[in-house]
Amino acid sequence: MHLDLNDMTFPKLLKAQAAAFGTKKTALRKKGLGIWQNCSWQQYLDNVRTLALGLHSFGFGTGDKLAIIGNNRPESLFAEIAAQAAGGVAVSLYHDSTPQEVTAALVQFDVSVAIVEDQEQVDKLLDHLERLPKLHRIIFIQKRGMRKYSDERLVTFEAVQSFGTTLGDQLPELFDRLVAAGKGDDTAIICLTSGTTGQPKGAMLSFRNLLNMSLALNEADPKKAQDEFVSLLPLAWFGEQLMSVAAPLVAGYAVNFPEKEETAMADLREIGPHIMLLPPKVWESIAATVRVRMMDSTPFKKFMFNTFMPIGERYADCILSGASPSVSLQIGRFFADVLLFRALKDRLGLSNVRSALTGGASLGTSVFRFFHAIGVNLKQLYGQTEIAGVTCMHRNGYVKGTTVGVPLSGAEIKIDENSEVLSRSAGLFKGYYGDEVSTRQVITADGWLKSGDAGFLDSDGHLIITDRTSALLTLSDGSRFSAQQIENNLRFSPYIAEAIVFGGGSVPLVALIGISSRVVGKWAGDNKLSYMTFADLTSQPEVIELIVGEVTRVNAALPEIAKISRFAIIYKELDADEGELTRTGKVRRERVAVIYKEIIDALHAGTDTVSIDTAIVFSDGKSGHIKTTVTTRKT
Repeated sequence: MHLDLNDMTFPKLLKAQAAAFGTKKTALRKKGLGIWQNCSWQQYLDNVRTLALGLHSFGFGTGDKLAIIGNNRPESLFAEIAAQAAGGVAVSLYHDSTPQEVTAALVQFDVSVAIVEDQEQVDKLLDHLERLPKLHRIIFIQKRGMRKYSDERLVTFEAVQSFGTTLGDQLPELFDRLVAAGKGDDTAIICLTSGTTGQPKGAMLSFRNLLNMSLALNEADPKKAQDEFVSLLPLAWFGEQLMSVAAPLVAGYAVNFPEKEETAMADLREIGPHIMLLPPKVWESIAATVRVRMMDSTPFKKFMFNTFMPIGERYADCILSGASPSVSLQIGRFFADVLLFRALKDRLGLSNVRSALTGGASLGTSVFRFFHAIGVNLKQLYGQTEIAGVTCMHRNGYVKGTTVGVPLSGAEIKIDENSEVLSRSAGLFKGYYGDEVSTRQVITADGWLKSGDAGFLDSDGHLIITDRTSALLTLSDGSRFSAQQIENNLRFSPYIAEAIVFGGGSVPLVALIGISSRVVGKWAGDNKLSYMTFADLTSQPEVIELIVGEVTRVNAALPEIAKISRFAIIYKELDADEGELTRTGKVRRERVAVIYKEIIDALHAGTDTVSIDTAIVFSDGKSGHIKTTVTTRKT
């Protein structure tokens, strides 16, 4: 499809795809009550049309902001494109955001209309209406629990579409006129940055930005109209915007929405997607789950795994290093695939995956190796929200495990004198909403975007990211080393969910370890260890010894001056609600350093134990108290 990027918008693309496919092809698919419900391209357009006209009837128009809050579902996409068709701008928020975070975002982005999923999201807004004078309409999708709500700003999703249908009957040309008025340089979305080093900002991205990126990505990693994609991540994350909204409008593939989070992996297996995009945390979790299941499997399955997995890993090592596997290794890999890997991929829902993508953070080489060993074509993406998501990626047949690939068509990469990665492309954003100062800080005078990442280009033109410039460790000999590399290797352990390394210079390296409650809890049960709470589990001597073994394994592959000298297990799971993680699961290192300062100081001082007496906030908003003793352990 040829696109005039000066004129093209998402609503115009949707009209074109509906004209091409009509009711003959599925555009969206949602599982409800165990049944997959299809939405054709024509139905997609019809829903957007009625919703856009309904919004228009409320006075929503050029430059107005519409917030979308809830889990991913077809209505989320209808809402985004309807807002754009009416001349407005969409901003998606994380469904698990606290009421305070939602309120702050609606104020920050001057939101006038919010489309929310259910009663829970409505309550987040109603509790803070005094701070939201610009919010004049709250549209809710699910009616359950809403019968007794009487605020005049509340209206059902169906009612808005009904208003739109009536207006469309009265003015049949109105929708087409609204859509025709849109231009390629109009702001399409305000997308939240990750907020790793502070509060998330709102990056303004135009249709031109988004479609340029979709076309470049499709050139490097072709998508087909027959492909299936499963939407597993929040639309507030740019990667999901690219894969669930922009790219399908260009390539015409179907987007599937699982019934609920708990059934996502089973639903994934039913669909058998051809394309997947997941952040490193999820790929790490899948790899860890496989290894945990092997602990519980039959002796025969353990034998098969332990026999064939090393063959797959040796084969992957050849592929990822650019070497040619020997004939004997190719034969061994064939039998490993027939006898183990095919069944394993089927269980994971990965049998049909042609393109498995990861981005948003660094993925450990051990995890990368694992998926290539079982035959999953996992490729790294690299970029930033501020440049429409992607500047580099691996190409098919040219995947190097230690890199993030080569620049996409039209993208440029250079390394400045401080080793910071700078990028430039047609995807460069219009700026942060309402924050010109921050915009000027990240864009150089000659139009290069600062990444905050340290890296270099290898002899093949592949970009290698070492770490965030602020997180690079200076070791005792003056050399620089990546904390991220150590942390990724630690997280490859099925027992370790999170690891944060501190130290450098004359101070030995130490680590805070967050254990996986599910995996370590099961291990404790298998070993007949009794415990009452998560904090109690972390303080068990046997659990500490278990983690000693995992840290020792990682240390064995590190230079002497980069080894972890001492570690402590965190007494609770890291939580985005307490600011320890971003909503995309990245660690806020500075925040963690403040919250766990006592433990970090004890690690550096060599103190064996630390008494903890602190208040915490649980995910349901309730507060609690933890009183425990944390043991620091020398490795």
